[in-house]
Amino acid sequence: MLLLLALLLAVAAPAALAGGERTPTLVFILAGQSNMGGRGGATVGGRWDGRIPPECASSPRTLRLSPGLHWEEAREPLHAGIDIGNVLGVGPGMSFAHAVLRSDKTPRGAVVGLVPCAQGGTPIASWSRGTDLYDRMVARARAAVAGLGGRRKLAAILWFQGETDTIRREDALAYAGRMEAMVRDVRQDLGMPDLLFIQVGLATGQGRFVDLVRKAQTAVRAPNLRYVDAKGLPVANDNTHLTTQAEVRLGAMLADAYLATLH
Repeated sequence: MLLLLALLLAVAAPAALAGGERTPTLVFILAGQSNMGGRGGATVGGRWDGRIPPECASSPRTLRLSPGLHWEEAREPLHAGIDIGNVLGVGPGMSFAHAVLRSDKTPRGAVVGLVPCAQGGTPIASWSRGTDLYDRMVARARAAVAGLGGRRKLAAILWFQGETDTIRREDALAYAGRMEAMVRDVRQDLGMPDLLFIQVGLATGQGRFVDLVRKAQTAVRAPNLRYVDAKGLPVANDNTHLTTQAEVRLGAMLADAYLATLH
C-alpha cells in the first residue's frame, strides 16, 4: 500500500505542473551574457564544482521555463540548455527568486517563474530586434505569460550584459543608444510600454573600455528602468566572471531593486 501511494505521488507531482496547477504568478526574464547565465563555481578546470548555496536551493515556489517552453521546478544551473556551448554554474536568478518570495511586499502564495535567456560572449548588437537572441527572448517571454488571463504577470526583465562591448571603443560608445533601442523594441513587441527593466552595471569586462561602457550604462534614458551596480563584487580567478557568493549577493541586490518599485 505504501509503495502504491509513493508511485501515485511520483506521477501526480509532474502531472500537476504540466496540467497548470503549479504555474508562476510573477514572471521574470533573465537576459544578457555570461554573468547573468551564471559562471559561479565554473571557472576552474572546465567544469562546475556543483556547490549550491542555500540561497539557491530548489523550491516548489520557484519555477523555470525550460528550453521546450514548459514550466518545471528551477534548479542550478538555471541556464542549462539555454546558454549554449558554455560551462554553466551559479547565477543570480535563484537567489533573486528566494529574496522576492521572502519579502512582505510579495503577495502571499506567489510563485516565481524565471525565464532564462542569457547567452555568454554576446555584444548588445546581438540583442537588437531581428536577431536570433532577441527573437528567442521575446518568444520565451510571450510563452511565459500565455494563458491564465491576468493571473500571471511579467514583472520585469533583469539585464546583465556589456562585457563584450568593452573590447571595441566604437561598441562602448554606441552602448547607450543600443540599450535604449532594445528596451523600446521589447516593450513594443510585448505590448507592455511600462515593463520594468533592471540593468546591472558591469563589474568586469573583456576589453579595456570597461569605464566607457559603465558610463554608457548610467547614461541610458528610458522610463521605468532601474540600475544595480555589480562593481566591487568578488570576481573569480578568470578576472571576468563573478564568484558564486557574488552571484548570490547580486540576486539579492536585484530583488531589492525590484521590491523598491512595489507600493
